[in-house]
Amino acid sequence: MNLKPQDLLVALKLWVGRDQSWTYPLLAASLGMSVSEAHGAVKRAVTAGLLPPGGLGVRPGAEALREFLVHGAKYSFPVVRGEMARGIPTAHAAPPLKDLLAESSEPLPVWPHPKGTARGPSLAPLIPSAPGAALEDPKLYELLALFDALRAGRAREREMATRLLEERLR
Repeated sequence: MNLKPQDLLVALKLWVGRDQSWTYPLLAASLGMSVSEAHGAVKRAVTAGLLPPGGLGVRPGAEALREFLVHGAKYSFPVVRGEMARGIPTAHAAPPLKDLLAESSEPLPVWPHPKGTARGPSLAPLIPSAPGAALEDPKLYELLALFDALRAGRAREREMATRLLEERLR
């Protein structure tokens, strides 16, 4: 069994929506994936220990998810950089890091997306539907942007992203 990028996205969505009652169709729709993809992602995340046994019926824990995000996910899902594109700000260009760091003259990293408001060097999202899901859920957006800062940021950005991720996953 190998984790797929959508497994991490599903685990993060279930964490930010931990007080919600989930069904596979609702989860799939919120992430822009099929019901079978959502079911498979939950199953793999449970097997990997990112989600507790019981799937959607159990409130997700944060310890394994936090440990994987901070120490392993950037190696499992390395950043893929692309050309300049119009898209949605990510990493240090998105909340919460953008509010904590001084403005830079460098172009801001973005996930390519037609509803994007910025132009900059592109970073491939975990899965193609992640930017759309992030636009619908600000808490998910923050976690995904912080994860991108871990994957693509400089030392200071990675350090701040680690601290903020750990705070959000308590």
